[in-house]
Amino acid sequence: MKILYAIQGTGNGHLSRAKDIIPILKTIGAVDVLVSGCEVELCLPFEIKYKLKGFGFVFGKKGGIDFWKTIVNLNIRTFFNEIRQLPVANYDLIISDFEPVSAWASFFKGKKIIGLSHQIAVINANSPKYKKGWFGRLVLRHYAPVTYKYGFHFKCYSKGIFGPVIRQEIRNQKVTNRGHYTVYLPSFAEDVLVDVLASFKNVQWEVFSKRADKIHFRNGIMICPIENDEFVKSLASCEGLLCGAGFEAPAEALFLGKKLMVIPMKNQYEQLCNGVALQELGVPVINGLRASDRVLIEKWIAEEQNITIAFPDESKAIVHKIVSRFILEEMILEEHNFESAVPL
Repeated sequence: MKILYAIQGTGNGHLSRAKDIIPILKTIGAVDVLVSGCEVELCLPFEIKYKLKGFGFVFGKKGGIDFWKTIVNLNIRTFFNEIRQLPVANYDLIISDFEPVSAWASFFKGKKIIGLSHQIAVINANSPKYKKGWFGRLVLRHYAPVTYKYGFHFKCYSKGIFGPVIRQEIRNQKVTNRGHYTVYLPSFAEDVLVDVLASFKNVQWEVFSKRADKIHFRNGIMICPIENDEFVKSLASCEGLLCGAGFEAPAEALFLGKKLMVIPMKNQYEQLCNGVALQELGVPVINGLRASDRVLIEKWIAEEQNITIAFPDESKAIVHKIVSRFILEEMILEEHNFESAVPL
């Protein structure tokens, strides 16, 4: 079986999950990997056959998306050329982790495709929703159209929704507490983070910044480039994690039993929905880094938080179940078409 696994490269969460998904797919068939997007620091330990521009957003510096840079980077002609040139007909199985080129190429060329992503779980009717954001909902529903829909979320809210994929390097970490707080807020500028965090006296911060190229200190705060091994070590040995309301990083913190506080990106519907879901689990959610939010951060630092979720390691079973169901449905459809074609 020839498999195309397509990954959204905006943010690091999709690639983190891929580290566990790809080896499982390799036990099923020959796998080609596609990555599209521009806002990612992690590297996959696998060959990437297709590196595409795709259609993603650019992180800003004030807690949200930089819409201007996103528009500047957008090239509709390139996007449609990538869709036209992607040879989806060469594959027996296509799986998209919210990746738009493979999804639209399959759509236009009449090829069935499996969607396996957190975003699919977010738009499920039974998942927690942020009350506002009709445009965000519209984008999530049509950004990467798929035939079969499966998703990952903090809880199994509905059939076809599974718990998070906690990568093996997190599961195998020795959990300690060196007393520091790990910070990953890529939509805030380094200056903004330093200004806010320095106001908390006697607190050790390890900030992972998209804009840092080496480890350095500012106002006593450790600034680190986003490097996977160092981030994992920092997370496994921290007191708590202050991060955006993405999916993988909060899930990993909960799995490791770390204190967690999240700041959803402004105008990012998926993260706003994640914030609602995390609040239901008891995780504190704040809106930004304003004076009122700093009071809540100080309270979070002072208090204990005992939320640990032992997400089971079900990745292999989930992937095999999804692929087996796809093959079975295709066999039934093929048999039905054959019987319909045979004259009585």
